[in-house]
Amino acid sequence: MGALDLYLKQVAAFVEERRRDGRQVRAFQCDGDPQQLRQGLPVRVGPGANAGLILRADTFAELGSPDAGSSAFPLWTRDASLLTDGRITLIGPGIRESEGASLPFGQVLMIGGTELGDEEHEALEQNQYVADQIEGYMIRSTPGRMWSRVGRDAARRGFDFDVLGQALMILFKSAIPQIEAMEVLFLTSGKEDLQQLNGIAEQVRTIGTLIARNAWLARGYDILECSLGVDCRSCSDKPTCDDIRDVVKIRKKKLRKKADA
Repeated sequence: MGALDLYLKQVAAFVEERRRDGRQVRAFQCDGDPQQLRQGLPVRVGPGANAGLILRADTFAELGSPDAGSSAFPLWTRDASLLTDGRITLIGPGIRESEGASLPFGQVLMIGGTELGDEEHEALEQNQYVADQIEGYMIRSTPGRMWSRVGRDAARRGFDFDVLGQALMILFKSAIPQIEAMEVLFLTSGKEDLQQLNGIAEQVRTIGTLIARNAWLARGYDILECSLGVDCRSCSDKPTCDDIRDVVKIRKKKLRKKADA
């Protein structure tokens, strides 16, 4: 079993629990092939597809603002049979049902491939923040959080979570050829559900930071003992380093408690 396989099962159980509790849960199934996924999409997908900022006046719906809350993380496994390739699940209202709303937003990208390894973990983390690659969709984010806007024109043309899910599959499968299967979960149902999803996210991030450290150690760098000679405040790896240092501090504290017991 892979390091993150358990959390794939936790996410599946989380979805089923929401369904049993009467939440609105919808599933969309699309073709897993990136070329087929592009067929009929109402927006462009790829580098530079989004021309620029989406101003508040041009915003149809906002997802994951600081007030509403958000959580975003990837999960990967070498056992692609644990996933249903091309499945997109939505818990809560869709984008086109939410004009003018600011919705809480959860996004879990579940990725499988026999050739996936620790080396791909960083790429999976970084690729979830798709920047300017989806027309009519703008992301403002920090690690683990995702604050985004959907433009009015994109929504009028049919942009919704099924389209966003397909766009993410296109981008990920095009960037990382080792991917054999991919599922996406979106959540907009409320802060209580988002808080429970965040509980899974925190555990996943703890493991993710250790995976990232091991990947850098394999390249000859210990990012806890950085020797690159750059100013930490301007380094793009600072959030990862900070997370890893927090994990190490927690582990050292636990070890000290055991030693004193």
